[in-house]
Amino acid sequence: MVRTNGVVPVGNKQKDVIQLATTELTMTTFEDTVTADGITLVDFWAEWCGPCKMFGPIFEEAAAENPDCTFAKVDTEANQDLAGALGIMSIPTLMIFRDGIQLFAQPGALPKSALDDLLTQVRALDMDEIRAQIAEESPDSGN
Repeated sequence: MVRTNGVVPVGNKQKDVIQLATTELTMTTFEDTVTADGITLVDFWAEWCGPCKMFGPIFEEAAAENPDCTFAKVDTEANQDLAGALGIMSIPTLMIFRDGIQLFAQPGALPKSALDDLLTQVRALDMDEIRAQIAEESPDSGN
């Protein structure tokens, strides 16, 4: 999906266009996106899903307000292989990753305040502490 700077020249005038704050993910782009540094939120949705249509504008608004994060969407109808591989059983489902670590996964449409609160919590995490906890829980850690 193409991102714009919000302005497209038209003749001698400039016309505002809708800026895309989210990116579409597929099986080939998912892993690289969620394992990148920083915070990535992924919305699993489908066109026919009523709650997805309610959550979509909330997700887009949060994306516009948080340009330091990656906001991505997976159309579960077009990407059934990806949704199946990730065990997506209900939509919408929101997953949040930070520095390649999945921190959150929950089905259901969230209100804007809950999404904002989740982002605040994810930003506040000490990722060195999270990585240490994961290492302790790992079966090959010797514990």
